[in-house]
Amino acid sequence: MDQMSESRVIAATVTELPGSAAERFSDNVAARFRAGEDWHEMTYGEIGAAIDEVALGLIELGIEAGDRVCILADTRVEWTISSYGISAAGAVVVPIYPTNSPNECKWVIGNSEARAVIVENREQRAKIEEIGDALPSLEHVIVIDKDGGRITGGMSLGELRERGRRGDRGQLSARAEAIDPGNAYTIIYTSGTTGPPKGVVLSHANAMSVCQMVEEIAFVEPGETTYLYLPLAHAYALTSMLASFDQGTTIVYYGGDTKKIVEEILGTHPTYLPSVPRIFEKIYTMAMNMQADASDEDKERFKQAVKLGVEVRLRQERGEDVPEEMMGPFRQADEQMFARVRGLFGDKVRQAVSGAAPIAPEILEFFYASGVPVMEGWGMTETTAVGTVGTLDAFRFGTVGRAMPGVEIKIAPEDGEILIKGPNVFREYWRNPEATAETLVDGWLHTGDIGELDDGSFLKITGRKKDIIITAGGKNLTPSNLENDLKQSRFISQAVMYGDRRPFPVVLVTLDPEEIIPWAKEQGLPNDMAQLAEHEKVTEIIQTELDRANSNYAKVEQVKKFTVLDHDLSIESGELTPTLKVKRNVIYDRYEDLFNNMYSR
Repeated sequence: MDQMSESRVIAATVTELPGSAAERFSDNVAARFRAGEDWHEMTYGEIGAAIDEVALGLIELGIEAGDRVCILADTRVEWTISSYGISAAGAVVVPIYPTNSPNECKWVIGNSEARAVIVENREQRAKIEEIGDALPSLEHVIVIDKDGGRITGGMSLGELRERGRRGDRGQLSARAEAIDPGNAYTIIYTSGTTGPPKGVVLSHANAMSVCQMVEEIAFVEPGETTYLYLPLAHAYALTSMLASFDQGTTIVYYGGDTKKIVEEILGTHPTYLPSVPRIFEKIYTMAMNMQADASDEDKERFKQAVKLGVEVRLRQERGEDVPEEMMGPFRQADEQMFARVRGLFGDKVRQAVSGAAPIAPEILEFFYASGVPVMEGWGMTETTAVGTVGTLDAFRFGTVGRAMPGVEIKIAPEDGEILIKGPNVFREYWRNPEATAETLVDGWLHTGDIGELDDGSFLKITGRKKDIIITAGGKNLTPSNLENDLKQSRFISQAVMYGDRRPFPVVLVTLDPEEIIPWAKEQGLPNDMAQLAEHEKVTEIIQTELDRANSNYAKVEQVKKFTVLDHDLSIESGELTPTLKVKRNVIYDRYEDLFNNMYSR
């Protein structure tokens, strides 16, 4: 460990990182990416030059140190080049999810007072055109795709780089020297329990501390190939990008089609795979389909093979001898099943990491038995995406691993809330001192998650104080926002969103009898609530209201299905508090079958 630390000095700021990488790993392949049907490559030297051009181009546009510049684009190599270019210019990176609605984009750009935004294509540019009049600070729109320059008032990324080639490179050194590690590196907007998203300010020191942690536990090693499909607007993907540049490894950027992720993983042979549970669940389903027509006896043998596979690999990891009576059946299971599973990952995965949402332990056990160790980790945007993680030499199924180096975890005795402290903990919420003071108390971040420490070190997440829903894709949703939008309808009295660990959110709706009964009489419909709940005309009304509410949100946040309850919620039934607030856990438990049915139809 000490030898490795002495062999090189990690950059003190993100501004220095790409230049350091270009110097140390000039000929290493930094990026593989699709252009049409073909895969192309860029070395660290080539990417370093492109980053400098973007930085100098931004300086030519008048971007000053500390200015905010947004990126509204999918995960692609140009996102990385743009992000590092913004940092090299001394500015602050403000990511926007490419799925965000125009209104959500307006909040991020407006609240951060960004002076420029780099967008992916015409579709994303159209969002900016729709909200431009409400953004007085926004001066420049740069479009990544080549046709950006043909859009009125637009500039392509290529044109920005061309400007940069004529710039004074001495300005980059001056900007880099002026950056203090405590300065803001990025502002990532994340949903809270109430109100609009808050801007999480992560410093250069926060970001570089993660690189240090990753190196200390040898999590991403030199020579790795990382397949990256996660949105770079998310802190989880961003830390993967930083770690790759720190170690000089290759990032394979997905081709942009989420339906081809598994196919691309198979074809690009990554050694490291950061992911949310959804992809592992898909591959697990594919593997399970191999057993679809198996007899009960064969299915039992399958379970025993997984159990055996876990035990053998754990012994091997500990350096213990494995008796032949175990190795014989293990080799047979490996040949017949486990090798095929490894093939679904491209045969070379050294380790994968599942984060951003919970994953079933049986899935992790199956992959571990198959020789594809999927480690589970936990963190928040406020912790620069890291907090705890399982490692190949220290993990426990059902937990999210141990604290990263330099990170402290403790459990609040009064309510079981997880508290965290470390160099990765964010600086503040952007221009929101009240929220900062509520969350950061005496240096400890109050996470809102409930948990316990297994054997004093392995963290187990048992619940959340907040009502945030985390979908299977790792998207954080604040249910009260859409619920309140739905309740603007005169026909809807209550709406309860559901979707934790699910692929998409659904909603349970109740009708307001004081509105729906008079309307039903006018329409010649039954005045019985149970009958109205199932009537097609009522269904049409609720669908219209849902479409209206959904239009305010990004596609991944939109409710896909609903069910109309045959009665209203009440205080008497224990479903509402005396102040008429919904008791969410009561609703989830009482109507579990209704929620589950929405996913099966």
